[in-house]
Amino acid sequence: MDGYHLSRAQLSAMPDPITAHARRGAAFTFDGESFLKFVRKLRDPICPETGTLYAPSFDHAVKDPVYDDIAIGRDIRVVVFEGNYCCLSTPPWKDAAALMDELWFVEVDFQVAKCRLIHRHVEAGIAKDEEEAAKRGEENDLVNGKEIVENRLPIDEMVASLEDEGWRPERQGIGDLT
Repeated sequence: MDGYHLSRAQLSAMPDPITAHARRGAAFTFDGESFLKFVRKLRDPICPETGTLYAPSFDHAVKDPVYDDIAIGRDIRVVVFEGNYCCLSTPPWKDAAALMDELWFVEVDFQVAKCRLIHRHVEAGIAKDEEEAAKRGEENDLVNGKEIVENRLPIDEMVASLEDEGWRPERQGIGDLT
């Protein structure tokens, strides 16, 4: 779903661009209607004239979506969407969710999520240091997470997100999660 982020130019054109940029990642900073339209296209019957569908991706280097970047051929039978708002109970997210065969939710402790966010924001260049990353996590990402948890649709499968030392990235300076 990262490809459905509104571009930085679109955020700048909003009535309150400072808040829009600061809250990037909140539901209102995504093009939910385009996401819904894409999910609807995927549900169309496959016919001889059905062509390849293209979804947007996200370029972290330029911090904006890349339109028509992910090809989904007519022979693809399973599509997995990953994103914060796939289970949100407000339109247009709930309308897209209604078209999906299953909804899964990955549950993670908020303190663990905060530690992961700090690492991610510094590594991706979203924040200049851990202090700025922690502030962004508390003022934006965890606020978004709380909205999702409190307004989640019924789901088919709950997956607990646990730390796996074999996959855990190095987090120098960030509190131990165990």
